Amino acid sequence: MRNWLFLAVFVVIIAASTVFFLSLYSYRFFEWPTRGYCSIRLTRAELDQSLELGTKFLINHQKADGRFTYEYDWINEIFTQSDSPVRQAGAMWGLALIYQDQPSLEIKAALEKAMGFFSRHSQVTADGQRYIIYPGNTFGRLGTVALCTLAYIEYLRVPSSFNIGMESRQRYLQHLGEYLQFLINAQTQEGLWPRYYDAGGLPFGESSPYYDGESLLALVKAAKYMGYQKLQPFVVKAADAGYNHHVQKALRIDPDSRITKGYYQWGSMAFFELATAGWPNMEKYGDYVISLADWMIDIHKTLWRKRNTAYAYEGIIHAYQLSVLGGHDQYMKKFACVIDAGLMKLTSWQVGSPMANWFIRRHPTQNPYAIGGIQNHVFEPLLRIDVTQHQMHAVILARRYVYNQ
Repeated sequence: MRNWLFLAVFVVIIAASTVFFLSLYSYRFFEWPTRGYCSIRLTRAELDQSLELGTKFLINHQKADGRFTYEYDWINEIFTQSDSPVRQAGAMWGLALIYQDQPSLEIKAALEKAMGFFSRHSQVTADGQRYIIYPGNTFGRLGTVALCTLAYIEYLRVPSSFNIGMESRQRYLQHLGEYLQFLINAQTQEGLWPRYYDAGGLPFGESSPYYDGESLLALVKAAKYMGYQKLQPFVVKAADAGYNHHVQKALRIDPDSRITKGYYQWGSMAFFELATAGWPNMEKYGDYVISLADWMIDIHKTLWRKRNTAYAYEGIIHAYQLSVLGGHDQYMKKFACVIDAGLMKLTSWQVGSPMANWFIRRHPTQNPYAIGGIQNHVFEPLLRIDVTQHQMHAVILARRYVYNQ
């Protein structure tokens, strides 16, 4: 009898543990999100609340000079000494995306403060190219310039009623043009970008899948939304080179390539903009977005990753929207299910969320440096600005295209 009782207790413990741990990694019993079989559980109201919390987190982590505290251990209440110029620029772009989605004076002020920081640490060449040398650095990274460019574009896209005086607007437009000129001049003959540039603005080094994608996205958005039609040849060249180098070539070498993973969300966002630009012969880029989303789900297996994968949804949500526009029902179901399962899991990693997981709930806090931040792992208390920024962008996209009723 005792043996049977012990066995029954053991089976219950194993079953409960299995259910618990599988739930942490987006597994849903009796559902198959990657095949389009699921119930949609996440709500627009929950995403709205998540965005509000994440916005407060980014603003609360802005320093007096305009940049952000890079990483915070919210349980031990310790700021780490790490930093990243590219991710600092990415946080600024994140604020610009939030401002573009829902303009407010508070977000505008924070965004302008960040833009001021990067402006003060910019250099301009004799022929009008603007680039950034981050404090304490002797060289720069192309991704920093690309993300600054993207921040300017989103800021300047906001309707004039919420914007700025003519003189200030002209100054921002001038800076945008100078950043774009740097990106154009840095583009290689192949259509990619060197990873670095020296203190004088001279590019060097091999290409990076991240920076190539970020630079492409900056150019296509400038051409599409800011009137830089002359950039179309540079955009198409970069799009084709990036797809060939970071997707086709990389996947031939490794079907689950880290290079393709690095290029994934940036390439997908850029290809989406191309596919919906109304320019001639852009249809193939929409196909790229959908096939890359399939790769991210089925080969890279984003739902089973242990680290934060908000970046994946910056691409998958665009694939969902293209499947809606194209009437591809099976893709719509598949992508919607994956988006719902993935974002529901990641929202439970947000400090202060009503959906927070048990690890976060075990450490109740009202610390403004913690509230709204997104963990990079279900059991790790480090909050990085780039993790929160990418997830808030995914939330914005989900509200715009998926949970928009």
